Amino acid sequence: GMFGFSLALALIFVVFAIFPSWMTSLPKSGGWLNAVKVVLGLIEIALALKFLSTADLAYHWGILDREVFIAIWVVIAFILGFYLLGKIKFSHDSDLKYISIPRLFLGGAAFVFAFYLIPGLWGAPLKAVSALVPPLSTQDFVLNQESGPIVDSTITHPKRKYADFLEIPLKIDGFFDYQEALAYAKENKKPLFLDFTGHGCVNCREMEAKVWSDPRVLKKLKEDYIVVSLYTDDKTALPEGEQFYSKILSTKVNTVGKKFKHLQAERFNTISQPYYVLLGTDEKELVSPPIGVEFNIDKYLQYLDKGLSEFAKKQTNE
Repeated sequence: GMFGFSLALALIFVVFAIFPSWMTSLPKSGGWLNAVKVVLGLIEIALALKFLSTADLAYHWGILDREVFIAIWVVIAFILGFYLLGKIKFSHDSDLKYISIPRLFLGGAAFVFAFYLIPGLWGAPLKAVSALVPPLSTQDFVLNQESGPIVDSTITHPKRKYADFLEIPLKIDGFFDYQEALAYAKENKKPLFLDFTGHGCVNCREMEAKVWSDPRVLKKLKEDYIVVSLYTDDKTALPEGEQFYSKILSTKVNTVGKKFKHLQAERFNTISQPYYVLLGTDEKELVSPPIGVEFNIDKYLQYLDKGLSEFAKKQTNE
């Protein structure tokens, strides 16, 4: 996010430094410049909601649920569309005698985007923006499903640690604590799928929407692996007895997020997300190195298949 904002600001100065003659071809400041400011301002407000949503998810405030977030984006998109087509006018705008071709196309694009978002109010996946909007698990109402949090009614196991405020997408019956997942994996003789993730991880949401949702991948995650999603940015406080000082992070570990960030840094020497690790019940890596962002579904399947193959070999040799 910070890189995107800095790139957008720096790009303007870089372009005009390389092509200084372009500066002289620009029209004088006036209504057009105010229109640019309004358009960029509306876009910035929409993107700023993403950062507010990240904090909302990490602290579990429950302010920006998915449908609220999408509704605000729909309103902003309609305002942008009407403004570009001259139907809305602000105090510093000049009179718009005609609609230029660029404004017409941009206004049309804003309306198309708004209409694309609307089905998301009823639970449509919206894969194109899935990395930016809050996860579907925060939505209270999904069409063709009962209202309330999305859960699998067939699950009868005892309540799992952190499951009251964390969720795994796509109805995957997984864990949120490493030790608890490890014990379950040993009991059921299945390999572990460690998903180091985060509430603010854009690529994590995109991987879940575009790769995990593939039926072949989802089947393996649900049936062949014990999935444990370890949120490294969750702000929920740990009980006093579970807090400790992390030398590798140089900070006190006093939240759920820091607990699993410490685990990732200590065991795998990285704190990047997403980070997918396949472990045997002996806590050794089945496939090395682990992978991060991989939108190629076939390669992701190969990674999962190799993990299963290595786990089967270990089971045979034991």
